[in-house]
Amino acid sequence: MKKTVVMIALIVAVTVQAQDQKAQVPQISVSGEGKVKVVPDQAVVTVGFQNAGKDAKEVKTLNDEVVDRVIKFLKKSGIPATDYKTNNVSLNRSYDYEKKKYNFQANQTLTIMIKDLTKYDEVMMGLNDAGVNSIQGVEFKSSKMEEYEKEARKNAIINAKQKAADYVSVLGQKVGKALLITDNSQPYYPQPMYKGGMMAMAADSSAPRETLAVGEIEINTNVSVTFALE
Repeated sequence: MKKTVVMIALIVAVTVQAQDQKAQVPQISVSGEGKVKVVPDQAVVTVGFQNAGKDAKEVKTLNDEVVDRVIKFLKKSGIPATDYKTNNVSLNRSYDYEKKKYNFQANQTLTIMIKDLTKYDEVMMGLNDAGVNSIQGVEFKSSKMEEYEKEARKNAIINAKQKAADYVSVLGQKVGKALLITDNSQPYYPQPMYKGGMMAMAADSSAPRETLAVGEIEINTNVSVTFALE
């Protein structure tokens, strides 16, 4: 009886070992990178304005007047209401120990999508005239971003497969099907920042101006792929 049990245990152990060996498919793991460079055709501009004074109601009223002028200008410029929004509104109080008085400062920021970059200068100057006095940031985008992201992902897989083929070619093996694909992408879109006052833009309106350097957006995709080897 004991011999029978031992024989069964040995058979099971050999079977499990054979299955483990079969499961251990020769494989290779590599990373792949896909890049696509595009010229942006849109810009998201974040602008701000602030007013300061001794009376809270007064500085808020001044800010409200700027908002009214900005919105009227944007409507006149043909920018849809869905393409701009208020990001932040604040009213702060500070104490002047030297004069022993309280001061108030009202701040507000807006984000505006400019879908036609040929209107960039016109929009920015109009905002300046309306009372906006700072640019918080400019982010360039493409209206076909999803399409370019798909292209970058495909390029990443192609790059990974080519890399795997380069490694195993010297071993007389071939790259088989993909066993595992992991997306490691952390999309990054350059966001040039232009901080400071806007009044300098209107310093010499008679001179030819080239105020916008669009450049290119580089869309990066990174993947890790495990291939079976044949």
